[in-house]
Amino acid sequence: MAENSPPFITSDDEHNTYVLLETKGEDCVLYTRDGTVDYLNSPANKLKTGNWKACFFVVATASLERLAFFGMSSNLLLYFKLELNQHSATASRNLSNWTGACYIAPLFGAFVADGYIGKYWTIATSSILYAIGMTLLTLSATMPQLMPTCSKTNICDATKAETIVCFTALYLVAVASGGIKACVSAYGADQFDDNDKAEKKLKSSFFNWYYQMMNIGTLVARSLIVWVQDNVGWDWGFGIPTLAMGMAVFCFFSGTWFYRNHKPKGSPFTRFFQVVVASFRKKRINIPPDSSLLYEIHDHANSTTKLNHTRNFRFLDKAAVELPTDHTKGSTNPWTLCTVTQVEELKTVLRLLPIWITGIIFSTIRGQMDNLFVLQGSFMDTQIPNTSFKIPPASLGTFGTLSVIIWVPLYDQIIVPLARKLTGHPNGLTLLQRIGTGHFISIFSMLTAGILELIRLDIVRRHNYYETKPVPISIFWQVPQFLIIGCAEVFTLVGQMEFFYEEVPDSMRSLGSAMRLMTIALGSYFSSLLVSVVIKVTTEGGGPGWIPDNLNYGELHKFFWLLGGLSVVNLGVFVAVAKWHTSKNSYIVRM
Repeated sequence: MAENSPPFITSDDEHNTYVLLETKGEDCVLYTRDGTVDYLNSPANKLKTGNWKACFFVVATASLERLAFFGMSSNLLLYFKLELNQHSATASRNLSNWTGACYIAPLFGAFVADGYIGKYWTIATSSILYAIGMTLLTLSATMPQLMPTCSKTNICDATKAETIVCFTALYLVAVASGGIKACVSAYGADQFDDNDKAEKKLKSSFFNWYYQMMNIGTLVARSLIVWVQDNVGWDWGFGIPTLAMGMAVFCFFSGTWFYRNHKPKGSPFTRFFQVVVASFRKKRINIPPDSSLLYEIHDHANSTTKLNHTRNFRFLDKAAVELPTDHTKGSTNPWTLCTVTQVEELKTVLRLLPIWITGIIFSTIRGQMDNLFVLQGSFMDTQIPNTSFKIPPASLGTFGTLSVIIWVPLYDQIIVPLARKLTGHPNGLTLLQRIGTGHFISIFSMLTAGILELIRLDIVRRHNYYETKPVPISIFWQVPQFLIIGCAEVFTLVGQMEFFYEEVPDSMRSLGSAMRLMTIALGSYFSSLLVSVVIKVTTEGGGPGWIPDNLNYGELHKFFWLLGGLSVVNLGVFVAVAKWHTSKNSYIVRM
């Protein structure tokens, strides 16, 4: 293109609209509407950045972070119980609360990324803080001044100060992980251009393979690192995950020159509050019957994505009713007048809430892999037949991870093509059908766990093994319940990952990831609450209750079946709200 060619409007995505295109050497230079120059997202540079070449670094970072996270957390229940000398119920609650914090923190990470510094700097800053927290945790298990004191009979006693140091490190990791969890999957998906059909097709597979690689990191954590913790010591058991996190930091920064970065568009929460405030300020104003009379900015250079007006949540439309008082000194007050697109952004998030809520019960069930499944396994025979090797109870989670690793390619290469022939849908199943299938499958994991516990307790009663630990029943009987949850994950969690990325407004992709992760947080807190309520109710008569410190006196199977019953109800609710849900793509307008 000649240098004197006339300027014209073009765009590469919803975040930047360019008003002048010219050539400079090999690069095609784009001038944005605010006069700045963008080489990184120029058409020539597009061949050098993004796509799988950038995703390699993003996925590797995520995989190493998962190795670090699960290498640290998979065995935390037993660390609390054995090293910090906490009661089983207390350890379970502390683990659930900490896990919940890890998955609530992404809300803050999304707020910072979408509103202020962008995904790149949020991941970069968070990963460094993450590594610092991991280092402190390792020191708390290594330095004699910070380690719990253990007797010759392996009974440990942690001082208040030692416990504080441990939980300070853990909650620093929780806060830092929020920045990574909120951004890393969305940042990887950002490397594919929605306006390029070839790249858009690759994005759907990206979520499958991204989750696959994360689970490879998890597999190493739940097998090798858990074994090290049980057989070598907690110093190396925490030290190896810390080293992995350091490698994740290095890997992420190594890909800097390949990433496609989008400028933050301002806090979505601020825009939401503006709609709510403006609506209440105009609560007495009538909404015009013709939606075209509502306020919208019809400037193609101002935004490349508009949302059409929808008729639900009508009260919020009052924010887009234009009055003379909304304009002062040639400018518009955003707290009294909002565009239709801004109103529809809030409506989009509100429409997601019913689907989002149904993810909480699923997360509660999935969370038992690192919680009560581990406790159940600790009362079973962990020795591999005909060997002296004992498998750590937390390592059984590797079978859940292996299930995911097996089911991801099966889903991508076999289920999708077969379903595509039956349904005609390009992805085989719609995202909601995929999520619902996982909800259904997860019910059977709780039924299986409950049946196994009944069998274990029957052996205890028949042979009077109440004070025997472990009970002579192989821990490998737990494998089916882990395999079922792994299968359910491939349908529900990967489906949720793509669903919340696609359905939130384009400038709020980190918020979409944070919403998905919030279900894991609330699932952990709900599990903690449920355990507390069950213990209180079932011990009122002076009995041991469902989840005593010695499970041989308990009735853990009833807790698993309670979760299974809740999951059946949850599936019914999901089916109902899925029929009501309207996809964002049905009312989006590309400019």
